[in-house]
Amino acid sequence: MSKNLTNLILAAALLAGCAEEKPSVRTVTEFVENPILLEAAMVRCTRNRVETRYDEECMNAREAVEIVQSEGEEERRLELEERSEAKRLELRLTQEARAEARRRAELEAKRREEAEYLAQFGVLPPSEDEQQDELPEGNVPLVVVPEATDPEQPVGAGTGEIVQATDGGNAPVMDTVPAEDEQGNGDGN
Repeated sequence: MSKNLTNLILAAALLAGCAEEKPSVRTVTEFVENPILLEAAMVRCTRNRVETRYDEECMNAREAVEIVQSEGEEERRLELEERSEAKRLELRLTQEARAEARRRAELEAKRREEAEYLAQFGVLPPSEDEQQDELPEGNVPLVVVPEATDPEQPVGAGTGEIVQATDGGNAPVMDTVPAEDEQGNGDGN
């Protein structure tokens, strides 16, 4: 009996050594790093879902699929944000260009109207360079009133002299004296 027992133990050991070793369970990290392994595991796990539902390797493969999908969604979100920012910049530049074109068109229309107005009087409109040089700076009057040539007129009457207002306001007024009639009274009667 001891010989049979020894033979039996040897046979069991021999069969145990020849049996296929079950491969180690792949981790989620291995699946994430190797998409081919992940695809193969998912094919195997989806063939028979009832048997592989709680299989550790299939659970790791499903978790790896979720991680890969979330990484893909993040990359897609970043790409969409970049596209959106580029479109906003393009729109802003287009709007600025339209505003500039509108401003130039309005300026050209204004210049054309001014040229038509000045053409009525036979005056050529000033060029852009002359227009900037001719305008005085500061608070300088643009109209000059010629001085009177009659020495008999009182000072300020028709001479263009500006006299301060007497009503307390700050608006300039012309000091005028009513013309005397032939009899010498200044009431005009």
